[in-house]
Amino acid sequence: MWWQAVRMLGLVALLALIVGAIGGKVAALAMLFAGLLAMLAWQLLNLQRLVVWMHAPAGTALPAGVGIWAHIFYDLDRRSRTSVDLRERLTGALDRFHEASQAMPDGVLYLSANDRIEWLNRKAEQHFGIDGRRDHGVLVTTLVREPEFVRFLQAGDYADPLVLHSTRRAGLTLLLQVVPFGDEQKMVVSRDVSQLEKLETMRRDFIANVSHELRTPLTVVTGFLETLIDGRDDFAPVDVTNFLQLALDQSLRMQTLIEDLLTLSALETGAPAAVEERVDVAALVHSIAEDTRLLSNGRHAIDAAIDARADCATLLGSEKELRSAFANLASNAVRYTPSGGRIRLSWSCTDGRGEFAVEDNGIGIAAEDIPRLTERFYRVDRGRSRETGGTGLGLAIVKHILSRHQAELRIASEPGRGSRFSACFPASRLGPAIPAPRS
Repeated sequence: MWWQAVRMLGLVALLALIVGAIGGKVAALAMLFAGLLAMLAWQLLNLQRLVVWMHAPAGTALPAGVGIWAHIFYDLDRRSRTSVDLRERLTGALDRFHEASQAMPDGVLYLSANDRIEWLNRKAEQHFGIDGRRDHGVLVTTLVREPEFVRFLQAGDYADPLVLHSTRRAGLTLLLQVVPFGDEQKMVVSRDVSQLEKLETMRRDFIANVSHELRTPLTVVTGFLETLIDGRDDFAPVDVTNFLQLALDQSLRMQTLIEDLLTLSALETGAPAAVEERVDVAALVHSIAEDTRLLSNGRHAIDAAIDARADCATLLGSEKELRSAFANLASNAVRYTPSGGRIRLSWSCTDGRGEFAVEDNGIGIAAEDIPRLTERFYRVDRGRSRETGGTGLGLAIVKHILSRHQAELRIASEPGRGSRFSACFPASRLGPAIPAPRS
């Protein structure tokens, strides 16, 4: 740059000397002054072009230059392109970061030093009920008005996460972790642990229920045995037999409970499905109806109705599992229908779907109890269920068996008017009758 300036000044001085040799000293000074003014005007013109370019939209091409300004414009153009490339790479990296953050299963919320919202992903919007665009820059505690969250954020001790039970959304439990970073900024990571908490509650209830269910028959068996051991000579043989029979009944009840637990555990843990086959539905329903009559022992009127259409005469599945599910529904009807009641078993095909149903005119079920019937150990009437030998696991087993067969359990009931339990199977499970073997 200096060399270019020296060359231009040297050229002006040379022209001044030539003019001075011809026209004298005054002409030389005039020529020198005019040359310097021309150099200044040229520099100002190029500066003006540079200022205009700096105020032009990004991406506008630099003006062409001559001499030193050609080098200046070239260097500026190179730096501009480098800056644009760097900005585009940074913007792309930021966009990819935002996309990755949006895809995260956890909520991510960035707060400034004074706890104002800087950015959050969609999951955090769902967790906290915040609109990322509308609420940008708003103090987070004015939007998330959970006292526990406000105290946790203001305390400044983030070593342990906060378990927040939302008061705005029933059933929502969040695990919050605050990570300080940058210039007193904070990253709040939120995870929905509602399902985990529900599973933990179910685990605790399961252990408590199993302990309770086993304690009662064990107490009975232990009591009878201790009574017989302490005073076996004081009881008549018929009383001893009665005591032993009662102890046996309780032992069998514990055995049934354990077998149901093992069955349910195998179904819930995704045990391999049994070999599927074409099951003759009419034969299966009639067999279950006979077993139901034996269980009822004449106390109920029991009948079976079978849809005779050939296109749904068989059901693809495990006969053992289907028998267990259908028999559970039928035995429940016997348990909860008073003597003299009616129980109807049926198989029908409608709109390409097959349905096994058990209807009764028994005691019925309140609407608020129906959603919980398939929970383990849930009973509408605990005392009556134990008297009739129920374990509280039957409908849970039915639900899992039907799920393995892509079927759905439907329940309709009204207190005092009876219940209807139905298992609905998709068309893909239905098939024609099994051809009779040739003689």
